Amino acid sequence: MAEQKASGQRRLTRDDWITAALGAIADGGLAAVGVEPLAVRLGATKGRDALLEAAIRRWEKETTTDVAAEITTARDTPASQFRRLVATVIERAEQDRVGPALLASAAHPAVAPALERVTAVRLNLIATVLRRLGFSPAEARRRALLAYSAYLGHGQLAHSTPGVLPATKTGRRAYLNDAIHALTTR
Repeated sequence: MAEQKASGQRRLTRDDWITAALGAIADGGLAAVGVEPLAVRLGATKGRDALLEAAIRRWEKETTTDVAAEITTARDTPASQFRRLVATVIERAEQDRVGPALLASAAHPAVAPALERVTAVRLNLIATVLRRLGFSPAEARRRALLAYSAYLGHGQLAHSTPGVLPATKTGRRAYLNDAIHALTTR
């Protein structure tokens, strides 16, 4: 539970600052995180970089580690697992405003290693599910790269020009089916 200030206001926790940093990244990119004064209040010794790294780690957990765990622990058939993976990541890509902002700052020293980790985990997850569908390791890897490229493109469209994406439930289902068909047809 958060501590109370003498004035009765709730003292913000480190978690509150990380959440605020993620919101700032989503709204204005890395430049929007002005945290030196916040870092002092948090007791962070590395200031802005420490807060950025903590925010990026949480984004990584919520958008990658948690999704991978959800998909790999399910006892679905390989086809159902792949469908759930594609549906889950497409839905989350539309909600994730932090990811596109981080991609725009991919060369930043706090961002680059996280994007490398996230990309590796995501590609490995997709390739693993595709191998379960019967693709050879090499073919699964090629298709995983194609699937991940489509995911990144979908995320960009969802944030930059959402009107081009299907708006109805029927249209979204057809779009999802087309993506799955394209990625799994031999």
